[in-house]
Amino acid sequence: MKSRNRTKFIFVTGGVVSSLGKGIVAASCGALLETRGLKVTLMKADPYINVDPGTMNPSQHGEVFVTEDGAETDLDIGHYERFTSATLNRQNSFSAGQVYDAVLGKERRGDYLGGTVQVIPHITDQIKENIYKVAADADIAIVEIGGTVGDIEGLPFLEAIRQIRYDLGDENVLYIHLTLVPYIKAARELKTKPTQHSVKELRQIGIQPNILVCRSDQAISKDLKRKIALFCNVKPECVFEAQDLDSIYKLPVVLHDQGFDQVVVDLLNIWTGAPNLSQWHRIVDTLDHPRHNVKIGIVGKYVNVWDSYKSITESLTHAGIYNHAKVEICLFDASEVHESNVAELLDSCDGVIVPGGFGERGVEGKMVAIHYLRRSKKPFLGICLGMQLAAIEFARNKLGLIGANSQEFEPKSNDLIIHIMEDQKAVTAKGGTMRLGGYPCVLKTGSKVRQAYNSEVVSERHRHRFEFNNQYREVFEAQGVIFSGLSPDGNLVEVMELKDHPWFVSCQFHPELKSKPMSPHPLFRELVRAALTHKQKQQV
Repeated sequence: MKSRNRTKFIFVTGGVVSSLGKGIVAASCGALLETRGLKVTLMKADPYINVDPGTMNPSQHGEVFVTEDGAETDLDIGHYERFTSATLNRQNSFSAGQVYDAVLGKERRGDYLGGTVQVIPHITDQIKENIYKVAADADIAIVEIGGTVGDIEGLPFLEAIRQIRYDLGDENVLYIHLTLVPYIKAARELKTKPTQHSVKELRQIGIQPNILVCRSDQAISKDLKRKIALFCNVKPECVFEAQDLDSIYKLPVVLHDQGFDQVVVDLLNIWTGAPNLSQWHRIVDTLDHPRHNVKIGIVGKYVNVWDSYKSITESLTHAGIYNHAKVEICLFDASEVHESNVAELLDSCDGVIVPGGFGERGVEGKMVAIHYLRRSKKPFLGICLGMQLAAIEFARNKLGLIGANSQEFEPKSNDLIIHIMEDQKAVTAKGGTMRLGGYPCVLKTGSKVRQAYNSEVVSERHRHRFEFNNQYREVFEAQGVIFSGLSPDGNLVEVMELKDHPWFVSCQFHPELKSKPMSPHPLFRELVRAALTHKQKQQV
């Protein structure tokens, strides 16, 4: 099986422990290669058996990132899109579950002509087929292998990428291994043994890393890099340091300053233009020298895991960069927000976000927060469920519809402000039943969101089952609600805002999925701007 074009491949693996930042390294590599004029695509291959992360709990796996074509993918796909110009799709993220499903489907159809179906070659061939399919139009395909070297479920993926180098040759395949160099306080020194063992695991299955990226909370000396190079059989100039940073957006510059991208193109034997990192340097300079400080709260239900709201927190960072502000983010557990403490909890925030989510837990606390924000004129952004709860809160406390609710939580309510879409009523399976991916939205002239976007029609990504009930539109509008974003046919409410509030905007879609550090999303950009204005008024 051969790749169909001239694409060269970079495979990123991780060792010692999980959560070292393989996705950030892969994304930074892509960003650096783009600064040299190369066309890059990125892919995540996850060894778990789930078909996709769509039904996985964010408290275990982090957020689900939705692509433009509606795929529910790993959060690292979000990093790839934020760091590069690529717009990825469902083919850029696949799991062992999808691989085994495809192979078993072929077996049932008789594609293997009655042969015994095995991990090698059938599973590994399917993995390679998935990788080659995505790489078709790119100069460089960067593929991150999920999990940690040594995990049993990851072995077929490692075997597949070993075979790709065998198939395509050394100059067309590059292995980058991210590893940990821990500092042992008792010994007061960094230890390289975990890195040595991690590389040993790879070499035992036939993969010799070309480049090592060493994560550490301490500076790694040249002598230590030479030791790592010697024991891991790599050149000293191919050992790079990734010391802990206060922002992930500094990593491309940090790696470039060590010569990382030059080593990559040299090893792959590619001629490129000179790198232009001016935009990345501007971002780093803004992060290091903010003119303002602002505090944004997030009232959610998955606050025990920071990655549950990864795209939202990153979008706030992007908005901060645009507004030359350092954004301090505070997470509040919605289950612990009550009438008695909401003012105390949120008073120090200059603006608040109520994000999406599924299930009833925490919804009353979110509505308490929304009520406080509406009455106090504090900047507010509601996202997905946040918009639905803003509508229910308004119905209860402004329109007097005390029993107002969502069909998701109280299907027998007499005032279902939020109800299920007609084409979903017969669906019972949890996976893949929602309105997913990009949909157009028409913005109302003169509204805050129209001004923010500076465009009449936009496209935004969705992930939900329930919609605003159009029977209540007229009574809402009579009390100061502006439905400022609608589907092109006018049937679906996409955005609602308040007339008499500085910034009370909520949207049915997920704006955080399309924000980038060099191009912050308009709704986050304007939320932070409104929060800065609110803070200045409070200080007068």
